[in-house]
Amino acid sequence: MRLCTASEMMAIDRQAIQGYGIPGVVLMENAGRCCCREFTSAFDGLFPGPVVVVAGKGNNGGDGYVMARVLRDLGWQVTTIILAEESAISGDAGVMLNSLRQLAGSVSWVTEVQQLEQHLAAQQPQIIIDAIFGTGLKSQVQGLQAEAIRCLNSSSARIFSVDIPSGVDASTGRICGLAVQADMTVTFGYAKIGHASQPGAACAGQLRVVDIGIPCAASDTLTSRVHQIDADVAGALLPQRSTLAHKGTFGHLLVVAGSPGKTGAAALAGNAAVRSGCGLVTVATPATVHDIIEVKLTEAMSCPLPDHQGFLSLAALERLVDLLADRQAVAIGPGLGVTDDLKQLVGRLVSGSERPMVIDADGLNLLCGQLDCIKARPGRQLVLTPHPGEMARLTGLTVAAIQADRFEVTREFSRETGAVVLLKGAGTVIASPDGRVNINSSGNEGLASGGSGDVLTGLVGGLLAQGLDAFAAASLGAWLHGRCAEIVAAGCGTAGMRASDLLPQLPVARQELVKGAHVC
Repeated sequence: MRLCTASEMMAIDRQAIQGYGIPGVVLMENAGRCCCREFTSAFDGLFPGPVVVVAGKGNNGGDGYVMARVLRDLGWQVTTIILAEESAISGDAGVMLNSLRQLAGSVSWVTEVQQLEQHLAAQQPQIIIDAIFGTGLKSQVQGLQAEAIRCLNSSSARIFSVDIPSGVDASTGRICGLAVQADMTVTFGYAKIGHASQPGAACAGQLRVVDIGIPCAASDTLTSRVHQIDADVAGALLPQRSTLAHKGTFGHLLVVAGSPGKTGAAALAGNAAVRSGCGLVTVATPATVHDIIEVKLTEAMSCPLPDHQGFLSLAALERLVDLLADRQAVAIGPGLGVTDDLKQLVGRLVSGSERPMVIDADGLNLLCGQLDCIKARPGRQLVLTPHPGEMARLTGLTVAAIQADRFEVTREFSRETGAVVLLKGAGTVIASPDGRVNINSSGNEGLASGGSGDVLTGLVGGLLAQGLDAFAAASLGAWLHGRCAEIVAAGCGTAGMRASDLLPQLPVARQELVKGAHVC
């Protein structure tokens, strides 16, 4: 699903109005009526209400006025509360407010939060329609509007947001101080980045995208390179598999991983690579723990490397360079540990190898303070897969700052380093240095357990070895990883989900995409 920014959607609206002569009031009427259709479908069991529309002074409020009028005509008990002075309403919103009042709509003007609280206490609404702010909001919510949002969130009523939950930055998903927690959101034309990117996505509830009559040609101005990864997007990324192929056809991945106490991480990554569809996998690991890892691997091969007290030493570099000569890709990091030798080793591998590469876990920690080695890479096929804590160490930002603006932080770090960056977490963000961004839609909280990131590393590495470019491998890997968690959860829930539970589901999730693509 394609996503756009607030400014891109405004440009499309402007083209429809100015370029194709569709009056703004027509689009506003269509928007309100489409919202009513989705509203009545979702809340039919709560008919006839009462319903309270809490509206601002702008066009989002205008959409709310249309909803109030149409819902009244349908028999709902609707009251409209406007968070502004009457003189502040103008333009298309003023036209719609006048229509509402002409049809005996109940309208109250509120300039203090106590008045809003009194109205809500008197009405005791079952549903509140949030039409305070639309997609143009960028500044912090303050004053009466901030108090109103707190009031809505503390209500026991269901909340329906028009276009976007008030307080969410539509272009990034950032929360502008605070935001409405909606049960349902209906947006127009295209979903916005803020609907899909956390933390804003968590505010939207059930999302619906509706057509309000904007000509398709008006969307020619849309240049967005941001998508939400769904099954259709993921299916289009699948590498082709010939019936005449052999194991060498599907690539050979080298996994550099493991240390004392962390052999499981290396084994999970290696086994996930096997399950990714990769033809051959070799796990290169410290000689001290090699025998342990060999027991945990059946289909994957293993290779002992020089170590010091169980951690790879710089003496392993020459052997790793030799191994890479015959491999199509390399995955670095799961369970490696952090030592001075390893810091030099990983830095040299990153800056000196042209092989497609995915780096996670300790591999990322070893890169802290030497990001120049990424920029010095002779080839650009590099995927970094940090969780927020690792991203904080790489960027120098706090975890809170990263989580508050996941989309923009990921995009900027990708531009800075020239690497594809996959920021793990709810609504995983995958950014390419050329400006493309994908936001993952699959997964659940079952992935919040030790080892799930190691599975993702092996999966992305295996897809790189099969010939996918870095952005495609990261995007498809994130979706398959999340889909596996959904399959596991369908059978036994998310509590107690193990990373190893994901492994047998990887070919299942992949085959779902194959069948879906075949049906289409």
